[in-house]
Amino acid sequence: MNDSGSPAEYRALAADRGVHVWQGSTRAAPPAAALRLLSAAEHTVMLRRPRTDGLRYAGAHIAVRQILSRYLGVPPAGLRFGTRPCLWCSDPGHGRPVVTGPPTGLDFNLSHAGPHWALAVSATGPVGIDIEDGRSRILARDAALVLSASELTHVNGLTEGPARDAALLRCWTRKEAVVKAIGTGIMADLRDLEVRPEHEGPLTVHGTGQGGTGDWLVQDLPGTGDLFVALARPAGSTGPVTLRSPTGATVAAPRTEAVPVPARDTADTALLVPFRS
Repeated sequence: MNDSGSPAEYRALAADRGVHVWQGSTRAAPPAAALRLLSAAEHTVMLRRPRTDGLRYAGAHIAVRQILSRYLGVPPAGLRFGTRPCLWCSDPGHGRPVVTGPPTGLDFNLSHAGPHWALAVSATGPVGIDIEDGRSRILARDAALVLSASELTHVNGLTEGPARDAALLRCWTRKEAVVKAIGTGIMADLRDLEVRPEHEGPLTVHGTGQGGTGDWLVQDLPGTGDLFVALARPAGSTGPVTLRSPTGATVAAPRTEAVPVPARDTADTALLVPFRS
């Protein structure tokens, strides 16, 4: 897409080299007119899931189509999605979701927890986002499977209860945001990522060993109620993170002044591939 001829939403995003983060929720069944925005493949996924999960999936995907259409200047139903091949095995079945039509440099990433969803949109590079409901606790035996030794030491040193649960969820959302930005997802060994839960952030996280090279700037974002949200984008990113709402409200997120850490498709088939959320 030629930036000079792109919608104002896209031009504003590209100009400040930032990230827009949208949050919303699906509390009821989407209206029939909204469901018609989904592709046949998305309808299939919706129907294969339990009713509540299926409707939440549909609500999040409808929101993604409606929001991205504002940046790309095409009707929501006209967007086509596909996936980039996995960095580990080249399988497109679990690579990063991308917009394949219309042609664009826009990048997005979607996450949901129960009825809640979060969408990150960037015009300057890959992004990853994760949202989790603080009421869903991560058990100690699960923590050992995803936390590094130093992270476990920090978490186990906290009093059992809300403080420990919050540290676990901070670790989980940060790690998930990074591997989603890279494109390996939960196939990666999350213990290889050091996300320093004792540090409020933003912080630089090393992505080496996760199927890709490079470092990532990770930032915790405000979440309503008991929600935990984390965003990952390439290290060195300086553009603002702007929180957006489908209702039109806009608020600037905390500035991302990171503490330095020593470094170390085709259009025909894309329509048949529902992006994962």
